[in-house]
Amino acid sequence: MATYSHIEVRPLAGALGAEVFGVDLRRALPQEVIAEIRRAHLEYLVIFFRDQHISDDELARFGRCFGELAPLPPHRQVPGKFPELLIIDKQPSDKLVFGWEWHSDTTHLEVPSLGSVLLGKIIPPVGGDTLFANQYLAYDTLSEGMKRALSTLRARHSNGRILMTLERDAVLPSGEAETQKYATAWAMHPVVRTHPETDRKALFVNEIHTERFDEMTYEESQPLLQFLYRHSTRPEFTCRFRWQEGSIAFWDNRCCQHLALNDYPGQRRLMHRVQIKGTRPV
Repeated sequence: MATYSHIEVRPLAGALGAEVFGVDLRRALPQEVIAEIRRAHLEYLVIFFRDQHISDDELARFGRCFGELAPLPPHRQVPGKFPELLIIDKQPSDKLVFGWEWHSDTTHLEVPSLGSVLLGKIIPPVGGDTLFANQYLAYDTLSEGMKRALSTLRARHSNGRILMTLERDAVLPSGEAETQKYATAWAMHPVVRTHPETDRKALFVNEIHTERFDEMTYEESQPLLQFLYRHSTRPEFTCRFRWQEGSIAFWDNRCCQHLALNDYPGQRRLMHRVQIKGTRPV
């Protein structure tokens, strides 16, 4: 466990997650503080900050401390806002919650994000927690035989499942022109990913995006994929974060999954997020 001189780090759970104190994101951070935040991020996979009542520009400035921000596709951009800002606004009447199943972000892209910085703006009085799962542990606890079997496998990831769910729940707009904005995208990635900074291996499949293994049918792939989905999110691999207004979560998309709980019917939950550009999984 690393020691820190410029920030205070308190682990949240045994598997992953830590709260970081002594940081005011309304101000530009000195390089030595950024270096320690980066170290905590790599050590704990997801880190949390409290009482950060910051603007969107300040949120983006913090994200840029760790790399270039990833712009959103046009249909997710908000007029009058910068193109890297994602606004997640679940209204009291909405039935579907953004990120409703275990997943890593944007793995349907050739280059998924390094990580996301999510700020709580309006939080329901109860509910709306987010769960995170350590994919290093998911890989490390597999049998040696399973590790060998997975070592050369690649899997197809797409956003098709998301689009079908949104269409079913009438979230997508109608009309041919609007439908074209939501075309299915896909990419092929290794089932076991090597982290580019820690050199550790992590399981890299997730229920929302992963469809099948390369050169296998959907039906052939499902038994093993279903096992990996269950295994990768075992309770002992997880931590749970209870949001407050001004809370921030910054997770490493390369080695952890997350899930937004949909347990606050009739309540509004407003979150603002930026994503940091990543590298091609290997």
